This record gives sequence, structure tokens and C-alpha cells, in this order.
Amino acid sequence: MLTPASSVTKPDPESLLAWYDRHRRELPWRARPGEVADPYRVWLSEIMLQQTTVAAVKPFYLRFLERFPTVEALAEAPTDAVMQAWAGLGYYSRARNLHACAKAVVDKCGGRFPPTEAELLKLPGIGAYTAAAVAAIAFNEKAAAVDGNVERVVSRLYMVDEPLPKAKPIIRSLTDELVPSERPGDFAQAIMDLGATICTPKRPACALCPWMPPCQARASGLQESFPRKQKKETGQLRKGAAFVVLRADDTILLRTRPPQGLLGGMAEPPTSEWTPDYEPSRAVLDAPIEARWQRLPGTVRHVFTHFPLEMTVLFAKVPKGTPAPEDMRWAPRPQLQEEALPGVMKKVLAHALGDMPGGQAKAPAKQKA
Repeated sequence: MLTPASSVTKPDPESLLAWYDRHRRELPWRARPGEVADPYRVWLSEIMLQQTTVAAVKPFYLRFLERFPTVEALAEAPTDAVMQAWAGLGYYSRARNLHACAKAVVDKCGGRFPPTEAELLKLPGIGAYTAAAVAAIAFNEKAAAVDGNVERVVSRLYMVDEPLPKAKPIIRSLTDELVPSERPGDFAQAIMDLGATICTPKRPACALCPWMPPCQARASGLQESFPRKQKKETGQLRKGAAFVVLRADDTILLRTRPPQGLLGGMAEPPTSEWTPDYEPSRAVLDAPIEARWQRLPGTVRHVFTHFPLEMTVLFAKVPKGTPAPEDMRWAPRPQLQEEALPGVMKKVLAHALGDMPGGQAKAPAKQKA
């Protein structure tokens, strides 16, 4: 089994920083050369970038920042407003933790993020990576911020044969040894940029890499074989039913999911339980109200982190004045974009109503449940 070799020349942080000074990415949350980084913007971007690409985050970040320009504005915002602004980014526990952290910063820290990795770790929703990233980038503390890009770079530099996630402590230790005392914040961003633009998962541009000479994987011609990863086990398919009700005053029946758990605090049309053995032919038994339900052809499929989901959609029209069941509400269809709807529920509504929101309601197929 290959292990990091101490005899191999250590990569030089200065060469990476020189490369970064020439090729750094312009990102909306990144301070320009000579500017002081804003801890709020750094923290916000790092939370958004977890499990999400830079390209996907940019427009969300700009809209979110316009709506909540300061940590105080975010802390004071209603939970529903935060969840709605987050809708579409996925992993919704991040939004709940984001809101909780903003409140803690305002209530316990006077509206200022603490400047050290150790203190940042005490805040809700901030883990090891985010604490190190904010400490390094916003406060220039010597901290090793190890994300997926950094794991890839370092595992190739040292040919770390241990597969992820078991290799994480090894990679963290190796990265910590690389962080320079001078410009640790720029170094953190430089190694992330290197992984994102040069040391990519497939076909890395090794000839352009400032660390090509000390890279052990490159020297062995095995750069695309790292990092090693354990084979992922796909979760068991779950099934369920979603019930889309259109009232005669052009409102849609919605409810808010419990604050804890999957999609916590998000809005949705009522659904059944999601189980591997759910029987779609009996879905009408789970309907939230009495109506002439029609089972729409096809299904809505969505893949969560741990399992895929297949939803049967049932559609019904009800008269104006029909009351909403307990813990549910009627939402104007033209204003659905203002609801905190996760991606899977947008798919469900689009399946039943056409373009969501604002499209004309489809005439469902004549197939009763």
C-alpha cells in the first residue's frame, strides 16, 4: 500500500501563491487584491458551496446577499423567508443552520464573527472545514481548509492510497504542513483554485500545474487514479404519492414540513410517506381531502443523497371556499415562486400544472386513482 513519503520534495507554497497571483478566479464573494475580506460574505459563500458547484452558487449568492446584505439582516429575517431564499440550493439543513448561526453571531458575538478557527467551531452549523476556511480567508489565521478540491490535490501530491473518507485525517495532516505562515488565506484559496481549474477529477492539466515537479501521482502516471474512493452504495428506491389540489380561486394546497429531518421547514403539496413498499394504486387512501382524484400518467423521480425517490402524482380540482385541512394552507398559484419549495416539489407541481409557477393548469389524463 502506498503511503506519503517524507523523502519526496515538499511542494513549495510560494510557487502556488505565485501561480494564484496570476490566475486567481474572480468570484463575487472573494476580496480583490488589497481588499479586506468580509467575514459574512466568506462564511455565506462557504456554506452555500458545500455539496454545490461554484457555477450553481453564483446567482443564488448574489440574490441572497441582496435580500440579506448583513448578518444582522439574516438573523432578523423570518425562518420562512430564509428557507424561500434558499429554495433550489438543496441540502436544506444548511439553510436552517445558516439562520441559527447568524442569530448566534448577533446575539452572542455582537454581530462579529469570531476570528479564530477554535471559536468559529463553537457556532451552530460550522464544521471543521468551514471554520478553517473562514479563519484563514477572512482573518488570515494559519488554518488548513480541506474541501474536495484540496483532497484531490493533496492525495495526488503524496499518492495517498487510503481511500476516502478514511483518508481524511491523513490528508488534513499533510495539508496542515503545507499552509504557510504568510498569506494563509490566499494559500487556502489558491489550492482550491488549483483543484477546481488545473487538478481536475478527469484529465488534469498537469503541464500547467505549479506543483507538477513534486507530484508523486504525476511522476507515476497515476494522477487520475487519485483520490482513492470507497464504492458508494446506492440507497433503496423509495416510493410515495403527492397530491396537487387546485381550488377554483386559483390557489394550491400546501403544507410546511416539520423543521427537523429531510427537507425540514420547506413547503410542499401534501404527500404520503415515502417507503420502499409503497403501493401507488392505493395512494388515494392517503389523500388530504375528499375530491375526484385523478392519477396522472408517469412519475416524478428525484435523487437525494442517500436514496432515489419515485412519486406518483394525483390531481384534483375543488370549489372555491373549500377549507384547508389542519396545518395546511391555500397558496395563490401565481405566487408559488415565493414559497420555499424544494426541487422535488417543484417537479411535482410542474408535472401537474405545467410550467411552475405561472403556467396554465394541465387537463389531467382521464385516469382515476
